[in-house]
Amino acid sequence: MRRSHAGDGGSWENADLPSFLDALAAWMDDADGWYRNTGRELPPGGDWAFFAQALQAATTYE
Repeated sequence: MRRSHAGDGGSWENADLPSFLDALAAWMDDADGWYRNTGRELPPGGDWAFFAQALQAATTYE
């Protein structure tokens, strides 16, 4: 993600740290809906795949 941001951070909707962290928190609050809409089960207690998805989503989540 660091390389992605350094190379093309301008394409990120949430390119600065405050925006990114706000989007991360918002996506995690809404994660159950994302999982439901994609036909997946929300991991109870999370896992590394959940965390990776949250980080990726925070680059564009509004």
